[in-house]
Parts: sequence; C-alpha cells; structure tokens
Amino acid sequence: MGRWSFVGRTDELNRLVNAATSPDIRGLFFSGMAGVGKSRLLWQCLEYLPELGCAVWSASANIASAGIPFGGLAQVLPADQPAGLSPAGIMRWAVDALHQQAAGRRIVIGIDDAHLLDPSSAALVYLIARSDNATVLGTLRSGEPVPLPIRALWTDDLVDHAELAPLGPDDTTDLLTAMLGDPVDAPSADRLHRLSAGNALMLRELVIAAHSSEELTRTYGVWRWTGRTQLPRSLDDLIDARIGQLDQGVRAVVELVAMGEPIGLTLLNRATDNSSVEAAEERGLIRVVTHDRRSDVRLAHPLYGEVVRRRCPVTRARRLNARLADLVERVGTRRRDDLLRVAVWRLDSGTALDPALLLNAGGQAFSQFDVPLAARLARAALDAGGGYQAAELLATILMFGDRAAEAIEVLDSVADQITSDERRSRWLTVRGMVSYWGLNQESTVAEIAADAERLTDPADRARVVAFEAIMRLHRLECAEALRLSRSVLDRPAATVAARGLARCTIAHLQAARGELVLSGRAVDGVAAEAAQWRVEMPYLQLALELARGTGLALAGDLAGIDAIVAAEFADLADAGDFRIGSGYLSILRAQAARLRGQTGEALRTSLGACAVLATSKVFAGLAHAERAQAAAMRGDVESAIEAMAESDRSHTSGMAILYPWLEQARATVLAAAGDLPAAVAGLRGLVGLLQSDGFAGHEVLALHDLVRLGRADIEIGEPTVTGRRQSVAQRLTELSETVDGPLPALMARHARAEYGHSGDQLLAVADAFSELDLNVFAAEATSRAVARLRAARSTRSHEANLRLAGLLRRCDVLRTPALSTRQPALTERERQIARLAARGLASRNIAEQLYISTRTVENHLQRVYNKLGVTGRGELWPALRAMPEQENDPDR
Repeated sequence: MGRWSFVGRTDELNRLVNAATSPDIRGLFFSGMAGVGKSRLLWQCLEYLPELGCAVWSASANIASAGIPFGGLAQVLPADQPAGLSPAGIMRWAVDALHQQAAGRRIVIGIDDAHLLDPSSAALVYLIARSDNATVLGTLRSGEPVPLPIRALWTDDLVDHAELAPLGPDDTTDLLTAMLGDPVDAPSADRLHRLSAGNALMLRELVIAAHSSEELTRTYGVWRWTGRTQLPRSLDDLIDARIGQLDQGVRAVVELVAMGEPIGLTLLNRATDNSSVEAAEERGLIRVVTHDRRSDVRLAHPLYGEVVRRRCPVTRARRLNARLADLVERVGTRRRDDLLRVAVWRLDSGTALDPALLLNAGGQAFSQFDVPLAARLARAALDAGGGYQAAELLATILMFGDRAAEAIEVLDSVADQITSDERRSRWLTVRGMVSYWGLNQESTVAEIAADAERLTDPADRARVVAFEAIMRLHRLECAEALRLSRSVLDRPAATVAARGLARCTIAHLQAARGELVLSGRAVDGVAAEAAQWRVEMPYLQLALELARGTGLALAGDLAGIDAIVAAEFADLADAGDFRIGSGYLSILRAQAARLRGQTGEALRTSLGACAVLATSKVFAGLAHAERAQAAAMRGDVESAIEAMAESDRSHTSGMAILYPWLEQARATVLAAAGDLPAAVAGLRGLVGLLQSDGFAGHEVLALHDLVRLGRADIEIGEPTVTGRRQSVAQRLTELSETVDGPLPALMARHARAEYGHSGDQLLAVADAFSELDLNVFAAEATSRAVARLRAARSTRSHEANLRLAGLLRRCDVLRTPALSTRQPALTERERQIARLAARGLASRNIAEQLYISTRTVENHLQRVYNKLGVTGRGELWPALRAMPEQENDPDR
C-alpha cells in the first residue's frame, strides 16, 4: 500500500488559502472529530502558501506542552528570547520578531489542535491575529473545551470558524484508490465509506486491517472487500476513547441500539429507562433521526456498533436479540421491513423455530437483492423444516450468488416432494435457470420444452414457457422466442410474473430490431407492475434492466442510462452483492462514459464490472469487451488485445444474443492496433450477420463504425433487386426511415457528409452529436471536417480547429483512427517553432532561442500554415490543440 494522499477537500482548501492571502480576512479555524482529516488539510495548505509569498510558521499543540507557558508555540517563537521580559512583554516581542522575520511578507501561523494550547500561547495567537498583515489558521477537535482567547477569535469576528464535514463518498473512493494504487469496486468503497462514516483515520485503520487479513483482494486491477475484517486494536482504542465508561443503564441502551438499529424511539423507551436514553444521546452515542412522523434511533457512528456487538457476551447478545423480536411482535410488524428484522433477531437469538417466518423473510431479503442475507434465511428455513419451498428459494439465491453446483444439489434433494404441477413448474424453471446460465448447459432448453408439454395447468405451463422463451432469445433463436412469448401473453391464466418475463423477452428483441418505441413501452409496462411480481420473481428485474439498457444504449440515450444506473435497483444490487445485476449496470455505466469520451472512467468502471463478474457465466464476456473498447480508445493496444482475448474466453454460447457488442469491440481493438483492413472486414461481416438476424438497431451502430473509419462509400450486404449492393451511406439512410429515434438519421447524415467530403456538413453533424453528449462522435466528425476544410482551403478551418479543441477538452485521453487519419504530420522542429509562435514570440526571438536564422523560422512557419490550413499565428494555438499527437505535450 502507498502513502495516503491528499484528495478532495477542494472547497475547504481554497477557503483556507483565501483566508491566508486575503487582506480582509484574519484567519480560519476548522473544527472536526478526531481523524476527519483536519490536520492533513491544514498542513496541505501550509505547504502551498510559501509559493504565494507568505511567511509561514506552524505549531502542533499537545497535552505535554499544555501546562508550559508559551509551550504550544515553542516551534514558532525565536530562540533568542530576551531575558527579564514579563509575559506581556514576551508577547509584544514575539509579534515584533515575527514581523521582522517576515520581511514584509504576509505572516501565516498554523496551529493544529489549538484546543490544547496553554493560556499564554492562546493569548499570543489572539494578539497575532489582531496585528496587521497576519493570518491565523487552525484546527480544533469537536467537543473539547477551547481556550477563551481562541474562542474570542471568532466571537470577536477576527477569524471565521467552520465545522469540517466527513469525507464524501467520492472523496473516500479517491482516497482508497490513492492508498491501494488501483481502484476499489463500488460496493466495497460504499461499505467502507459507510463504516468509516467519512473519517479518514478510521478508513485508514479499516483498510490496513483488511489488507493484512487478506480480506481485501485484487481482481483485474480492482480491489474488493469481503467486509468480514476484524477491527484492529488501534481502532478499538480510538472508539473506546470516544465511548468512554458507560453506566449500566446507558450500556443497555447502546447495546440494544447496536443489535437493532434503526430502532423506533418509542420502542427503545419502552425497553429501557428514559433517562438512560437521554444520557446516551447527550453523550453523542446515539442519534435520533425523524422521518415523516417516525423517530428512529441509530448509533452515532457505524463502528460503535461493530465494537459493541463484538464485545457483548454471546448469552447477552442472544437475550437482547430475542427481546427485540418479542417487543416488535408484541406491537405488531407494522413497517415493511419488520418481518425481516424479527426473523434475523430470531435467528441470531436461537429462537427461530417457525420455518414460515424464515421463508417469508428470506423472500423479502431476496426481493431487496440482499443475496447473503437471503441465502442465510432460506438455509435456516430449510434446516427448520421448510421443505420444498425453502429449497426452491435457497437454490434460486445460490444461482445468483454464483454457486450453481450447490443450487442443483439443493433442488435435487427435494425432487421427491414435487407433488403438483405448480411445484413442478417452479422446480423446472429454477433448475433450468441454474443449468442454463449457471452451468452453461444448453441442452436445458430442449429439456425444459419437453417437460413443459407434460404440465396441464395453463398458468403453470405459461411460467415454464416464458423461461424457455428467454433462453431461446439468448441462444439467438429469435423467431421461436417471439412465438413462445406471445403464446404466454395470449394465455389469460398466466401470472403477472410470467407475462412480465415474456414482455421483457419481446422488448429485448424489439430493441435489437430497432423498434425502440415499442420496446420502451413494454419495459415501462412491466416496471409499472413491479409490486405484483417482485415477491414471486424478483430476478425479473434483471431481464427488465437488460431489455431497457439495450434500448437505451442503441438509442445513444446517455441521460436514460444515467437514470437507471442511479436508480434504487443499482444501489440495492451493489449493497446486497447481487453481482449479476451490479455487474451489468456497471457495464452500462462504462458504455455511457466511453461515448462521452470519458475513457478513464469507462476503463475504471468496466474493470470493476470484470472484477464483480469474475465468477459469472452471464455478462463476464461483455464486461471484458467493454474494457477492451475503453483501453483501445485510450491507445493502450496491449491491454485492449488482452481484454478482448479474455472476453472470448469468458463469453458463453448461451449468451449469443450479446454478439453485436462483442464484435464491435473487436473491430475497435483491431483499428487501434493499426489493422484497419481487418477492422473493416470484421464490421462488414458483422453487418451481414445483423441483417440476417434482423437486428436493425445494432446494424445502425455497426454501419456507423464503418463511417467513423472513413468507409462510408464501401458496399455491404447482399445485392438488391437492381443487382447491386448498397453503400454504407445508402444503407444507413434506408435504416433511418425504419429504426426509431433521432440517432439513426443523424448517423445517416454523418455518412452522407463523409461520403460527399463535405466539411461544412460534418461540422453540422458534429454539433448534433455534441447536443446528445456523444462527444467521441462529435470530435471525430469535427476532426474529419478539419481535414476536409483544410484541403479545400476553406476560411472555416480555423473555426473547425476551435471546435475540435473544445470537444477534446471535454474528453479524457482519446485516440481513435478518425482523430489521427489524414491529420497533417509536423516535424519535431515545426512543432517546436509552431508552439513558440503560438505563445506570441516574434520570429526574431524564436530564431535567437533556437540558434537558427529568422528566414528559417519564417520558412518553417509557412510550411506549418500550409499543413494546418491556417492563415497566421492567431490561428496556430487551436490548430495545435486539435492535433491528437499533441495530447501529451506539457505546453498544452
């Protein structure tokens, strides 16, 4: 692990710097809990201030110096203190000495832990703050008594005083990345953030403990945390210092909240002494959160619960959990999650005797996509005699926990309990899911079709047929998938869940065919009925998101993708270790980032998806393909090739429906490697397959990739009735009339502009792409416009250069063929002279600096003007910025 870096806190750091340098402000003090990062923030500011011409002195107060006069400022005061001065004389001498040493510079005094200053030092700090041309910056620990002279600094309006908030989720993630050297997957970062509550010190101790216990693992360059780490002793001591000694009543309150948080305030008062509850709140051990008309109690810090629960004797913990369950059952399980909480308390207390309670709670946990908890409850229900229903639920959960072989064993153990068509249909569908997606056994489809024929109840048969349909869709048996799905919808007896699954199958197929409006309506209809199918088939949400995500990606609707990856399902999937769901949404997030030109974010997010799906047989191939595209677009050819090979190894034939995305990624990698003929050939082959399958929505994107490679004029597909094949531009124009949404028409315009060599039309197309936030396409179209306009000696070439420079500033590292093909190549000397001229240096000065003649400089500049299509020095800078080969130029 590396050294902890300073991350985030940009606003707070700027505020400190402004306080130190503004003539109207005398200082700023930040208060905060221990470990929140206030000391690091102060030192970061103090390190920066000398560059701004400040004379900086720093001191760190401590308990050892708190009883020594001027001990807190021993690091600040000059060593040659005159003898015989009174305390007041010492203070006047100190202020004068600091001003003399500053020699006209602004004085900045930084004091860490100023609450520990001795009285003399605190008085001197106040005096310094009142002197001219001086600033006092400092930190204080929240809850500690503050010396009166320090408090007077802000009560007398000499300095500002603010509370330093904990690190936010993004800053925590950045800090983890800096510490570990590689990114941390989103669920792990979120859990670590919540457990540390944004406290940098606690976060550091958690990471060190997790790393040393090997519970923090690295896969595909992404760190994951299992969350099972024991707290280190250093963190125990820190929390002990915060909690302090507790009397029996307050301890009872803290322990009860630790076992049951969030717990209703009314319930807590009923279970404990009211005065003890008030004492615990006054000491900052618990906090009351009011929402609507309910008041819930939580511990003040998540780690308090970890320590209290670990130290609570087993017998007392079991008693407390049983008491919580009794209390809630006595008043009735009124809240939505009361049933789940009671079941967990019963399980933890050893009083879970009712398999129905455990089974219902397991189903509720699974409907919230909490896979570990759902599996625990379902297994307990099975062990308690829950029989077939418990086994079915457990096997389903194990499937989504990447434990397919174990799921089969559980299902087979209750095969003799299949006594009805209803049970057989459920057993067949669960076993089919596990066999097909978990074990990659494609024979499952034929087997499930044969077994469905033996079911007599229409509703039970519809359920099995709906599963057969979606399996056939994934095998690319699209016509049969459509027929079967429609047959389910034609059966009034089919359940809402079965009908929803059939509609998702159709919606996915409609999206692939370019029928995006119909697909969106179908998805919205299924989502509207979620309350009716959530309990019976919670994993239907995954089919829903796959259909919806496919439609949004094909439409280039980045805002729509942003909405679904920020919705509740994404949070639940991440927090509950529902890996297939969180992995797929990470892939969508990476796609949106890539199209925006944020290739660094696309690469990080796709790497996270690869790590989450490392044991999955469903979306792993797609995750690696997305990683390959991001790496290729960043110019990292070696990583892109490796990722594409891994995609081929991990992709299964049972997910053949994903082939368009994989083949597009393959073409991107080939193009990045410089093999444009192979990339073009691959895309032409892909277009042929897509036309055969009727996937017009995907075909639009594949054809546009050919346009981006400058191949709008080549012929594709089979000959038409005229005996000739269509060009890419012609086919895109044709598809724009049948495929839904604005994107096909825009891509067809792009093709026609490229085919017609029109720089002006390419600029118009780029503007339209930019409005959709498709920055990569916009930059590529503008780059080609620059080349066309230069060739035509158009007066708009300068405007195009400016636009391209602006678009590239909106992107991360971006290296694609369209941004480099046909771009003018400048020699090293030409680039050198052009950069100096762009800065405003006269030719004579450039000649002197480079030891060449002025005529030579002018000759080089003329060649540069001709190559870049500019008319003079004023147009040089944007033209240079628009050249991809200048991307790593330190002068940019």
